[in-house]
This record gives sequence, structure tokens and C-alpha cells, in this order.
Amino acid sequence: MRLKGKFRCVGMTDTGRVREHNEDTIGTDADIGLVVLADGMGGYKAGEVASGITVRTVMGLLKEAVDRQDLRLHDGESGISRPGIVLRDAIQRANKIVYQTARTQSNCEGMGTTVVAGLFFDDKLTVAHVGDSRLYRLRQGTLEQVTKDHSLLQELVARGFYTPEEAQRAAAKNYVTRALGVEPTVEVEITEAPAQKDDVYLLCSDGLSDMVDDTDIQLTINTFGANLETVARQLVQLSNDNGGRDNVSVVLVRVLDAFPAQRGVMNRILKMFG
Repeated sequence: MRLKGKFRCVGMTDTGRVREHNEDTIGTDADIGLVVLADGMGGYKAGEVASGITVRTVMGLLKEAVDRQDLRLHDGESGISRPGIVLRDAIQRANKIVYQTARTQSNCEGMGTTVVAGLFFDDKLTVAHVGDSRLYRLRQGTLEQVTKDHSLLQELVARGFYTPEEAQRAAAKNYVTRALGVEPTVEVEITEAPAQKDDVYLLCSDGLSDMVDDTDIQLTINTFGANLETVARQLVQLSNDNGGRDNVSVVLVRVLDAFPAQRGVMNRILKMFG
């Protein structure tokens, strides 16, 4: 509960205008500074199963980890922070569960999911993601995409075949090169950056990023940012107004105040001798 009152979190998910059911799942826990979004795939309701397993697994394991671990520790060999390690391990655990479920349940065969998760700790945000669900940061009115898609299109951009502007207009955006549940193991990309008071963070499925330009996302947050519920509704509405070809999900976080880590270990030692 040490982060209570430090963040404002809002989430919204919508089936869209074309799909028959919603395969996205979102989760937030402002008290531990955790936000998660997963975009399932596989048809029928299998994608919904994959994304649901992933969000529940990550949220459950992170709650346990935050309760029992000192997140200020670092891994000397990899250089990854403790928040990065617990996020990575939780997503890899979710991958195993989704993979085994897909192999053992005939109605779940071929399912998978993307995931993007953020953990706020010690005035930093650690982001872990697999696939093309994204995390953006709006700071002082300017929107920046923090994650890079694990997709064929992103690889073509990286190799110079497309500019980022051309990529937004390109067809076949949805071919992901990395997803949970497809293989027994998965590589999780970890990104860490300082977080500041008044930052706004947006997690979204490709149902938003494929249908709404980054400039329109930035304008929407800047216009309605005082009310995150309105921002969420407007972003979902924009996606649907532009065709709503996919499920669309958004999670928004505003940093209300600094959240430096309490030096809990020393405090506990002092209490033992108090």
C-alpha cells in the first residue's frame, strides 16, 4: 500500500465495430503501481483465454513479489533491476501456462497473446512487453512511444524499408514476430526510464494504434487529460469512428506525486533494536 495516492489509473476495453467478442484483457493495481494489458489471438474464445491467463498470472505474481521482495536490489550479472526481473519472470510463467493450455485443451489450440506491463517503483517505470501492444508516455504535452513493436512491420522500419510515417499507412500491420503461448519459452523485452509527476502513460492494444494516429492520440490526451475517464472514452470512440476493425483497449496512468522507495530494510533493522 506504499504507493496509495501516487497514481490515477483508468482502463477501458471495447469489442469494436467488427469483431464478435473481445479477446483483450486489462488489469490495474494502483496500490502497487502495476498496469497490464494483453491482446489475445486465436479465434473463437481462445484469444480471450490466453489474454485472461496472462493478466491474472502477471498481476498475481507481481502482488506476491512486491509483498515479499526488496525491489531496490539489482541483478549483478544481467544488470536488470529487480522490478524488471519480477516482471520478466511473471510473463515467462504466463507464457508456460498459455502454451501448456493450448497444447492440452483442444478448444484452445493455436491461441496466443501479446502483453505489455508497467511497474512503477522508486520514481521509475519498468516496462516489459511481448508483441505489438504498446506503451506511450506523454510528458509536457509531447507523446513518445516507449515500446517497440515485435512485428514484421517494425523490422522493416528498422531496416529502412519504411519510414515510421509510411508504416502507419501500411497494410498487414498485425503480423507479430513474438507472442506468448506460441513456443515453450519467450523473450521478454525490458525497458526502464525515470517517471515524473504529471506524466501520463498509455498502454494500448493495436486496436487503437492501428486505427488512430499518434498525433490524434497526443491531441486527445492534451485536450481531455484532466479527466482520464474522458480520455479513455474518446480514444475508444476514435478507434470505432475510424472503423473499429479490432478490439480496442486502453489503460491510462497519471503520476500524481513522486514515489521514491522507502528504505525499508534499514527501517526494519532499526526497529529490531528500538
